[in-house]
Amino acid sequence: MTSTDLPPSLIPTLSGDHYTDPAYFAREQQYLLERMWFCAVRTDELDKPGRFRTIQVGRESVLVTRARDGSVRAFLNICRHRGAQLCTQESGEVRRSFQCPYHAWTYGLDGKLVAAPNLTSMPDIDRTAYGLINVHVREWLGHVWVCLADEPPSFEDDVIGAVTDRLGDAEAIDHYGIEQLRVGRRITYDVKANWKLIIENFMECYHCATIHPELTEVLPEFADGLAAQYYVGHGAEFSEEAKGFTIDGSEGLDRIPTVTEDQDRRYYAITVRPQVFINLVPDHVIFHRMYPMAHDRTIVECDWLYLPDVVESGKDVEHSVELFHRVNQQDFDACERTQPGMSSRAYAAGGVLVPSEHHIGAFHTWLRDRLAKEEANT
Repeated sequence: MTSTDLPPSLIPTLSGDHYTDPAYFAREQQYLLERMWFCAVRTDELDKPGRFRTIQVGRESVLVTRARDGSVRAFLNICRHRGAQLCTQESGEVRRSFQCPYHAWTYGLDGKLVAAPNLTSMPDIDRTAYGLINVHVREWLGHVWVCLADEPPSFEDDVIGAVTDRLGDAEAIDHYGIEQLRVGRRITYDVKANWKLIIENFMECYHCATIHPELTEVLPEFADGLAAQYYVGHGAEFSEEAKGFTIDGSEGLDRIPTVTEDQDRRYYAITVRPQVFINLVPDHVIFHRMYPMAHDRTIVECDWLYLPDVVESGKDVEHSVELFHRVNQQDFDACERTQPGMSSRAYAAGGVLVPSEHHIGAFHTWLRDRLAKEEANT
């Protein structure tokens, strides 16, 4: 059945090979993940010079650190000598420099080559030119965003614009003060599914009544199948019985004081392509970062962010965390259940989207257009 044979209520999805073909995933790595702004790490994890994290962006390992002048820097995590990976740890701290464990080429926190065996006998080596390869960096919403492209796309259009398009107001997210919040809990999920399945799942709520009973108790409109993201500026309203955004509807934690009355007792979900989900509620923010690792594997790092006083006082956040942790588990189980079907002959031409999912079709159009544009510019 072709798309022209479908009834008006249905539109086609991507074909199954978009989720199973390693060659297609390699295109996404090269032309999307390595050319767009990618949310790498929470800024306060780099709280002093020498602190670092390594993260996977497309095919590249990226080293993010804080330099001695207080600036955040990012580099390809590759020694310029023979290509050994410089840092093999996911996170850590160095005092003054990064040293390659293979031949001891050593780089300052600014990426400059500062030492190597017999380096003084090679005066023709430019220590800046043979320093680490720089990666573009921006800081926003308390996070470090990196871009591997030689000429990055507009951060204002791609990242800030995505938030503005969803909330209808560029300043609406500022009321949550995400830069000042602190991580109360972090859970990392290893999901055996293609990254696009995770995005598509997050964008729609047609499945909510089926697999999210706890969420629909707190947000009853989700049981009708229309996600809050379907409407610009709309936040799903808490049920009258729910006192907070918690697993049992019990009282939440200290409300973020700058949240407006219009934002109180409402839930907003935002997708920032290609790998960020932001969930806003009055007393905390849930921030997902996806790291696509293979065509059938995605690491998702999820932070629950609260006011500093909540975290520092040791208040119990379990009821708050458990609600969306359970939602994550339910969603990722569904994605893992879907991944094998992508290689079935029954899905060779793809599936269909019902009206409440038609905005996923817009995501598919964006994906095809962005890939074509980036490939054409190569």
